[in-house]
Amino acid sequence: MWELDGGILGYAYATSWKVRAAYRHAAESSIYLAQEATGRGLGSRLYTALIAELGQRGLHCVIGGAALPNPVSVALHEKLGFTKVGEFREVGFKFGRWIDVAYWELLL
Repeated sequence: MWELDGGILGYAYATSWKVRAAYRHAAESSIYLAQEATGRGLGSRLYTALIAELGQRGLHCVIGGAALPNPVSVALHEKLGFTKVGEFREVGFKFGRWIDVAYWELLL
């Protein structure tokens, strides 16, 4: 988590990819940045720290998803070495419309 003057500017976290034992070495990552925190490299630093922590915990695969269109998230994942592996059409509903979601993976 990145804080400034008592406010949260951003955070990154991971959850289990699936609950079955076969997938225990994979995690789904997520990152959030407040609008005023973008463009300063905080996302890269938060996500890099998360990935390092997941590697230290023995995970093998990190899966990141992004609602589309989202060129900033796409660029962040690809900058950090993630490879796009798929895209689902209209699987989410936000802001009154159906959204597509793409996924990237990083093998540690």
